[in-house]
Amino acid sequence: MQIVRSFIAAFTVITVLTGLVAASVAGANNATNVSHGLTAKGYGLAVHGYDVVAYFTKGRPTIGRAKFSAVHNEATYRFASEDHLKTFTDNPEKYLPQYGGYCAYGVAVGAKFDGDPHQWRIVAGKLYLNLNPEVQKLWRSDIPGFIKKADRNWSKIATKTPDDLS
Repeated sequence: MQIVRSFIAAFTVITVLTGLVAASVAGANNATNVSHGLTAKGYGLAVHGYDVVAYFTKGRPTIGRAKFSAVHNEATYRFASEDHLKTFTDNPEKYLPQYGGYCAYGVAVGAKFDGDPHQWRIVAGKLYLNLNPEVQKLWRSDIPGFIKKADRNWSKIATKTPDDLS
């Protein structure tokens, strides 16, 4: 009965949040969740401007600074320090959020929701974001299962826009 309630709750959340699907900057790369508008480097801002290295080194969300930024996969990433910028540019794949920074739970159910930099978790050395605290709570109820589903879905939806999936 609890499993049925969880699936009904998940379906309700997905239905309600369909209107909150993340929107990427127009361009060829829909696989990275970026904010509207362009940065000085000409690309949308990834992870809402938060430093992806800081999740691993400081264990908390840390806002990045424009002067410490790098472009990777048509998205601008910002960092809190020059050291974090260098760490990222030396090995960006280690620090990139999974599923392009879209909500890990959303990808598990075949959608692209915005990833909130404050709703995060590192699992097996990888950074995952979720839409909001309620969705993160659902995701945490079966992290391995949702990661497995999201990994399968990602290859099918990575290049689609969020609107293509609604």
